Amino acid sequence: MPAVTGIIALFVVLSGRPWRVARHVVTLVHEGGHALAAVLAGRRLEGIRLHSDTSGLTFSRGRPTGPGVVFTMLAGYPAPAVLGVVFAGLAAADRISAVLIIAAIGICGILVMIRNVYGVFVVLLTAFVLAVVAFTGPANLISAFVYTITWLLLLGAIRPLFELQAKRRRGAAYNSDVDQLARLTGVPGWLWILILGVMVTCTLVVGGAWLLEPMFRRM
Repeated sequence: MPAVTGIIALFVVLSGRPWRVARHVVTLVHEGGHALAAVLAGRRLEGIRLHSDTSGLTFSRGRPTGPGVVFTMLAGYPAPAVLGVVFAGLAAADRISAVLIIAAIGICGILVMIRNVYGVFVVLLTAFVLAVVAFTGPANLISAFVYTITWLLLLGAIRPLFELQAKRRRGAAYNSDVDQLARLTGVPGWLWILILGVMVTCTLVVGGAWLLEPMFRRM
């Protein structure tokens, strides 16, 4: 199951239309990462917006410079990968129900902070799919769903960085997370993308190893 669901998730990430649908989930977690980081940094979280083009915005209030805002800006792109590696660890330990509980809590927390109609639609649809699978699906379907979502988070954290760099080359990403980080820290945007790329790749290696470990043990 881990290998098959990984192949399915990889197909989705490399595809066209399926990726545009799945990317809403990645964006939801991305903005959730910003929101959680803002709260941890002591900033005042004001809201989250999710858009039909799969972009999103998280609004927080606090000092315009300093470690807190840097941490908040940095947290978005690694968030799906970090959540993916947490899910991978739980799945490897056969804690499938814990994954569903964490996902449900996260969705509820984000729903409270959504500030636009489309964002509410995305979050409620995600919650509906999660609830249908969790409460009506057989055990093997639930496990397959959790493994697929976990792979999707791990693999789906990488493609947005390539998409971002493509936009930056066209000069269409002036207010992107990495460009704001560059202005805040003086570290070039391309270097921030490299740092983020290393982070999400490391989580993919660790999370993938945990997910595939049972298969390797049987070989």
